[in-house]
Amino acid sequence: MKAFVAGATGETGRRIVAELVQRQIPVRALVRNLEQARLLLPAEAELVQGDVLHLESLNAALGDCNVVLCAIGARPSLDPTGPYKVDFEGTKNLIDVSKARGIKQFVLVTSLCVSQIFHPLNLFWLILIWKKQAEEYLKKSDLTFTIVRPGGLKNEDNDWPILMGAADSLSEGSISRTKVAQVCVEALVQPTARNRIVEIVATAEAPQKSLAALFAGV
Repeated sequence: MKAFVAGATGETGRRIVAELVQRQIPVRALVRNLEQARLLLPAEAELVQGDVLHLESLNAALGDCNVVLCAIGARPSLDPTGPYKVDFEGTKNLIDVSKARGIKQFVLVTSLCVSQIFHPLNLFWLILIWKKQAEEYLKKSDLTFTIVRPGGLKNEDNDWPILMGAADSLSEGSISRTKVAQVCVEALVQPTARNRIVEIVATAEAPQKSLAALFAGV
């Protein structure tokens, strides 16, 4: 297995790269700025320059990777097309190239509540709607997929157990980005994670379970 990570220098993406390195899974990280990436990512990660918005850069960027983890996301801005371009078109480009290359599994990080049209987050240029559209495109692609919908993302980790549910079963809660990364990487090795949508938060009240048990229980 060799993993390709898009969004590798983002807060969640860099934790996914670190988790892959910790598990000794070879990783290729897609970055736009090599100098910045070298300061943010583990030395063990192979860096490749490219952009999900430039389809022609992705085919070469994937190299010999056979699984893809996508943690891209539009940053807050005044550009109303940002979420459409990044969360939908960028993800779509990566899915298209992955399908053409015969990628074995595609793990996509989206968000809790993507099915709620009137959610307040959609005031940010319909961001949840475009994430949902990216999910639908992946589901129709015939790629083996895992869609991970985390709650509110926290940079600080804690020891709260993960609560995992099926699609549209959770509507509130938060989770550390480190735990999101652990779930994403674990999805690559758990048969029960394939072609599934999982929603995750962390709460002190949740029972302590292994990631394997969490996937098997959804």
